[in-house]
Amino acid sequence: AAIVLCLDVGFTMSNSASGEESSLEQAKKVMTKFVQRQVFAESKDEVAVVLFGTDGTRNDLASGDQYQNITVHRSLMLPDFDLLEDIQDVIKPDSEQADFLDAIIVCMDLLQKETIGKRYEKRHIELFTDLSSPVSEDQLEIIIANLKKTGISLQFFLPFPVDVDDGGGDTNASVHSQMHRHSFPRKGLTEQQKEGIDVVRKLMHTLDEEAGLEEIYTFRESLERLSMFKKTERRPMAWPCQLTIGSNLSIRIVAYRSVTEEKVKKIWTVVDAKTLRKDDVQKETVYCLNDDDETEVQRDDTIQGFRYGSDIVPFSKEDEEQMKYKTEAKCFSVLGFSRSSQIQRHYYMGNQVLKVFAAKDDENAAVAFSALVHALDELKAVAIVRYVYDRRCNPQIGVAFPYIKDAYECLIYVQLPYMEDLRQYIFSSLKNNKKCIPTADQLSAVDSLIDSMNLIYEDDDGETFEDLFKPSKISNPHFQRLYQCLQHKAFHPNEPLPPVEQHILEMLEVPRVVKERCQAPLEKVKALFPLKEVGKKKEEKTAQDIFKDNEDGPNPKKPKIDDEEGSFSIIKLAEGNVTSVGSVNPAEDFRILVSQKNADFKDVSQQLINRIDQFLENKDSQYYMKGISCISVFREEAIKLSKVQCFNDFLQALKSKVVDKALADFWEIMIQDRISLITKDEAEGSLVTSEEAEKFLASKEKKNETLPPTDEGGDVDDLVSTI
Repeated sequence: AAIVLCLDVGFTMSNSASGEESSLEQAKKVMTKFVQRQVFAESKDEVAVVLFGTDGTRNDLASGDQYQNITVHRSLMLPDFDLLEDIQDVIKPDSEQADFLDAIIVCMDLLQKETIGKRYEKRHIELFTDLSSPVSEDQLEIIIANLKKTGISLQFFLPFPVDVDDGGGDTNASVHSQMHRHSFPRKGLTEQQKEGIDVVRKLMHTLDEEAGLEEIYTFRESLERLSMFKKTERRPMAWPCQLTIGSNLSIRIVAYRSVTEEKVKKIWTVVDAKTLRKDDVQKETVYCLNDDDETEVQRDDTIQGFRYGSDIVPFSKEDEEQMKYKTEAKCFSVLGFSRSSQIQRHYYMGNQVLKVFAAKDDENAAVAFSALVHALDELKAVAIVRYVYDRRCNPQIGVAFPYIKDAYECLIYVQLPYMEDLRQYIFSSLKNNKKCIPTADQLSAVDSLIDSMNLIYEDDDGETFEDLFKPSKISNPHFQRLYQCLQHKAFHPNEPLPPVEQHILEMLEVPRVVKERCQAPLEKVKALFPLKEVGKKKEEKTAQDIFKDNEDGPNPKKPKIDDEEGSFSIIKLAEGNVTSVGSVNPAEDFRILVSQKNADFKDVSQQLINRIDQFLENKDSQYYMKGISCISVFREEAIKLSKVQCFNDFLQALKSKVVDKALADFWEIMIQDRISLITKDEAEGSLVTSEEAEKFLASKEKKNETLPPTDEGGDVDDLVSTI
């Protein structure tokens, strides 16, 4: 679109009542909000700025006393931070006045000349004024005729609603303005403003008899509407393919991405802190051997490795290419059909939803595709589909179900999980626990609470009246806050970030109507489900507390180590003499050995594992404690040195030994000390979730537990994000 922002900067626009902003400041705020939305949405709309009421004159139509005090401040171009800076700091009130109808003619002329040879879906003028300047209706009919002929749309932004007057004038003001009338105080309008209102009404009503007056907005109303940053604009990109059923039936289709998670565009870059120039900073990666001289290695002499257990399997780029699943081309092939009831809602996965249509301008494809959609709908069936975006991508299994609307019909495609994607959890039943069976009063109270928090407001006839909470209309608060902060930093680089705007905080709050309605049911639930304060929980004793050698004095078997870094330490003195994991102080030996520069972690950890096995063979509490100490140190060093898989493999094997050799007492100590698998929250190399680690630790039954498969790297299907 091509948009002209036409702003009145005449001397009356700077007038304001005490304690209120001037009309010019309000108008500049609306313009700033509008341009911000365009900038952060990466909009392709071009914006120009025309000022009227300026001391000087600069426009192509100016001659003699015609079109004076009107200035083309900026020609059509993509909005940027320079334009925002101009609106905030450069545009100031002047001491002249100009006819807003003359300003509209200048804007029309600018749009006509600067859009020649270019394609724009829309050409639009937004005019900001207080209607205080003299206006001549001589050319009103010509303006209306030209606006209709050229298809240029027009909107007015005023400090007051058009229906605010002294009782006279047109009583058929727009419903749009009536809805917001309560938001504006009644002020006495000058005769000039009343005349201006009549001209605006006549102009907008003639352009569009039904909705023309709805294109007149107030500054305050516009600020409320523009408070949200506009979402990034995405052009729908078609994915043409053949829908195949068996080897003989093929239908030309085209698919569009309908739903996908929007992510912040990764445009962060490293710049010099003083010059703010990217070119002043250069990044260089150097590979070195882990030896005393840190010998540099050329990139060509390196190869990527795949961690398999505690080993590294070399895997070149050529190997990776050969390993990839090869497909001939893109694919949307029906494998078979199923009842829609068989596809559980929680099976839906993936990062997108596709809408699949018959190919355009292909009548045969449209008939065949429509027959398929309607047949699936009537039979309450779905198609199970093999989907491949292109020949470089891994195949997916998905479900395509029919979707029929008045305006169109299509198939909705959603990815389904493979076996490895499913997580099976078994929980005890609440029905079998008498303590968990609610009373009739409790059930009724919860039912009332759910009814009171219903987000669909229905009238007495049971027909839906209003949806009180529409996620599809709610902007992502993360994006809103990010854009707010970026815009602030662009103009105020040395100032702290502003607080979160209130409307962002309120976006995901319970709707006010619902909050008021659910108070009584909540009180009833609170009364029927009383919470009793439990006394101080008995302090859990750790294994260290249970099995420690001497409560009153220091352990005579352990040498005293001072905390001060500079103090003399026998342990430090002996570090150079440690060559293997001994039986006296294996945990400390292990820590010393893995910290040495040329240490082989796999070999040293195997020595420690052998010691742990020896301690467990004795089946004595003192040896159990030594084993626990060794496992704790092993875990810490594995996290520190990124040897996560090595430790997790050991712990899996240890659990099997515990079950086989009846070491339940030892496992109880492990549970008390909360020593479990290393999770991905603790270290990047792990794929174990916190829930899986907790389940692994708590379970005592003999199971063939296996770790989740190692990630093979990014799925090539990320290419779909180009749609």
